[in-house]
Amino acid sequence: MGKEDSENLKKKMAIWNEKDNPFRQFLSRIADKWSLLVITVLSKKPKHRCRFSELKRDIPGISQRMLTKTLRNLEQDGLVTRHFYPEIPPRVEYELTALGKSLKVIIKNLFNWLRENWPAAQKFREVQKQKAR
Repeated sequence: MGKEDSENLKKKMAIWNEKDNPFRQFLSRIADKWSLLVITVLSKKPKHRCRFSELKRDIPGISQRMLTKTLRNLEQDGLVTRHFYPEIPPRVEYELTALGKSLKVIIKNLFNWLRENWPAAQKFREVQKQKAR
């Protein structure tokens, strides 16, 4: 790699080096396991929309607090829209925005890759465990 290529690579990678970088923070939020699962569940619902209680039921292990935080972050990033209906009792639904829907194929491909490569990764983990003993 020449000096010019090295400098170009450094410039491209600079975005990852700053801890408080907004791009890096955005990546952390959308690549979070709960965000990926919320987007996946919403993408499979009719009209890509459902209520909080449905999301909580359909995502095993997520706490109410974590689901609230995840939905709030996704809403702030423009990936999810919150719809409030002033009924008795009040009803709230969450829906993927166009931006959120644009992640469907990416997340599907990621999950497919994980399913295909999980056995190999597990074998590597076992080998590393054996080496550490």
